[in-house]
Amino acid sequence: MSATTLATMHTGDIATITAIHAEEALHQRLLALGFRSGRTIELIRKASFGGPLQVRIGTTDIVLRRLEAAKIRICKS
Repeated sequence: MSATTLATMHTGDIATITAIHAEEALHQRLLALGFRSGRTIELIRKASFGGPLQVRIGTTDIVLRRLEAAKIRICKS
């Protein structure tokens, strides 16, 4: 298992969220969307040219900017 950020995942990867290192407003927004330590996350799609990422937490799909994804620490299984 290796620790990294959500922004470095590849399509189809599944990982566990370990921490969120973001400013308070973004941190609260991510928590409201279901991003919590210990939750499993799957990368569904990565847009080209530095575009956003589509991730799945449980049954919810969420689109994030790569800048935001880089603030979410994960541990790949």
